[in-house]
Formats: sequence, C-alpha cells, structure tokens
Amino acid sequence: MAEVLGVDMTAALAHGALDGEDWRDAVLRCTCCDGPDACLAWLANFDGAVPALAAPGNCRNAALFDHLRREAVSEVRA
Repeated sequence: MAEVLGVDMTAALAHGALDGEDWRDAVLRCTCCDGPDACLAWLANFDGAVPALAAPGNCRNAALFDHLRREAVSEVRA
C-alpha cells in the first residue's frame, strides 16, 4: 500500500518521521484488518507508474500514509 501511495517507509524511518513502534503498529493494523480482499482489489488497479492520490477509505493506515506523504513533501520543499 505504501509503495503504491509513493510513501517510502524506510526513508521515513531514517529521517525520523516514523519510529520503530509506529512501523510495528502500522504492520499490526494491516495484518489485523478484516478486509484484505478489498485492499488487494484496490491495489490491483495500480501499476506503480504513478502514485495513487490516497489510500482507500477502509485502509487502517490511511492517516499514517497521508501524514508521511505530507512530511516527505515538506522535506523536499525545505
């Protein structure tokens, strides 16, 4: 999901926008989701050439991904 959204989780971790606990929590939110088929269907619509604008509404990590995208844009502008 992060990759399709253009979010580099490793870079976010390296730059302090994300810590290990945040990463763990994101993985747990995803793996405990009761709708993985909806995510897989949504992800199938993207080839990776252009990042998706936002995670689907049912994504438990949508707010985190949005935050990390804003952080990445802020770093580029700085």
